Amino acid sequence: MPGANSTKSILAVWALTRAVLLLCVFHVLTAPGVDVTGDVSVIYQGWYEILKTGTYPLDDVTWQYPPAAALVILSPALLPFLSYASAFFVLALLCDAAVLALLLRAARHPGRRLAGAWVWVAGVALLGPTAYARYDLMVTAVAVAALLAGARHPRTMGALAALGTLLKVWPVLLLAGTPRGRVTRTSWTAAAVTAVGLLLFFAAVMPGSLAFLTFQRDRGTEVESLGAMVFHVARHFGWHGQVLLNYGSVEFLGPYVSTVSALALALTVAAFGWLLFWRLTARKFGASTTCDTAFTAVLLFTTTSRVISPQYMLWLVGLAAACLVFRTSRMALPARLVLLATFFSFLDFPVWFSHVVASDALGIAVLLVRNGLLVAASLTACRTLWIHTVSEPKRRAARAASSTAAELSPVGL
Repeated sequence: MPGANSTKSILAVWALTRAVLLLCVFHVLTAPGVDVTGDVSVIYQGWYEILKTGTYPLDDVTWQYPPAAALVILSPALLPFLSYASAFFVLALLCDAAVLALLLRAARHPGRRLAGAWVWVAGVALLGPTAYARYDLMVTAVAVAALLAGARHPRTMGALAALGTLLKVWPVLLLAGTPRGRVTRTSWTAAAVTAVGLLLFFAAVMPGSLAFLTFQRDRGTEVESLGAMVFHVARHFGWHGQVLLNYGSVEFLGPYVSTVSALALALTVAAFGWLLFWRLTARKFGASTTCDTAFTAVLLFTTTSRVISPQYMLWLVGLAAACLVFRTSRMALPARLVLLATFFSFLDFPVWFSHVVASDALGIAVLLVRNGLLVAASLTACRTLWIHTVSEPKRRAARAASSTAAELSPVGL
């Protein structure tokens, strides 16, 4: 059982770091670099004004989110005594606290530990004020709740995974590592039923619920993505492209961008092919396998993405925290790499974003380190997952079969 002193230390560090984050988003303290709160006070609030009329922002190509995202954008209405941005920041704090409470509660069970709570406290702090200025923290809270429900409550896990998927797509990967048999049947069925029900509800209540599919399809290669490294370097060797605000993000536009975007998509498809192969090959599903697989899957999805915005790191921090709640998890090394990548994401945005956009030496260096850490974390997580669910169980089975054969063979002729 985790000690009371350790829990108090976690709560104290959480309170201190979150106070700093709040002071930054409320502009009491000035964080280095660009202001990260504009998305909330301008973009989100603009969507809010449209959504409360009963329709989605059909004429705004920056609306690239599944239909349930409307619930998050509308949620500041729950605190009508605050301005929109202030209410959003307070709700982000409450979701942050809820994740910590879930991790601390989970750590009280046998075979669990406080490492997951420490990862969450550190990871959100390392990302800086961006953590409270994007709605990804709310989505991550739903994802962590789904994973911690786990095998004990598969229907709850499936329903929460479906809700998360309709908030921001990636939580569909939470179910990739559910144990075969009853847990998979129950959780996947609950997810499908919940998703269909929510889609029908949003389609009936608000027109344009699926417009995000078209807007998302037309995105290019964002300057922070792995593929963008090609163009950051190519700009110094005569590549005649541009860096422009496109579909709500800063992207490269010009020759060969579509080719690199297609390659990124191909990498994502290959990664999901590996996940499917792993699913068909895996021999052992332990207590942490569902969390470990979800973490690995989202790492692959994030690293091969055309975007890799800094707030994506919240997904990885939350899933890494869920993994490390379990003593049986072997994801400590990829989790540490993710924490380092989260800090370099803070340096990338907001601290040195002007250097990233300019493709100067500092900008290229910080992206190279951040993206390199993500690649290393992805490969390490894949290798770890494979060893502990495929290779080791296979070797143990072979040794057991050999031992049994030796016992049954005649002693002498």
